[in-house]
Amino acid sequence: MWLDEDGWIDQPWVHRIPCSNHDPRPLGTQIDSLVIHCISLPERVHDFEPVKALFLNQLDCTAHPEYAALEGLHVSSHFVIDRQGGVYQFVSCDRRAWHAGVSGAMDRQNFNHFSLGIELLGDVYCPFEQAQYDSLYKLIAELRDRYPLKYAFAHSEIAPTRKTDPGPFFDWKRIRKSYTYDLLPKA
Repeated sequence: MWLDEDGWIDQPWVHRIPCSNHDPRPLGTQIDSLVIHCISLPERVHDFEPVKALFLNQLDCTAHPEYAALEGLHVSSHFVIDRQGGVYQFVSCDRRAWHAGVSGAMDRQNFNHFSLGIELLGDVYCPFEQAQYDSLYKLIAELRDRYPLKYAFAHSEIAPTRKTDPGPFFDWKRIRKSYTYDLLPKA
């Protein structure tokens, strides 16, 4: 079984790095959405280690001026895909990761309840790598085998006054053309 009974992908291409930034989903919640993000720490630097440290609550917030605003912040995502296509799982899919924040679309609020968060290492200023898309396609296909996913949202679509990610360089057409099903890119 590719996904163990605790909601972790059990495949050699997914690296498991459990973090503590999660909690239970509301009872009876059906996971039907993906939220696509991008992350770079500091901005425009595509290094996985600071992101990993942030999700593990180990980021030295004095190491860079941009990190000061992250002091005491507890966030996570279910998955991070690095620039080489490496896939890292930080939170069980069955748990609520803290990736969406205050969010809403389609008359639904708090997307953390019913979505899976996928972070692409990168920023809104440059294109993502083919290796990242390849891993994203593979990950979405695996998740679709377990969950009735109907929607895929940009973080900016569910939190438009706060977020701009994954930005204009994310290729939604690639995502839709890669599958026989249609994950909706917009609310």
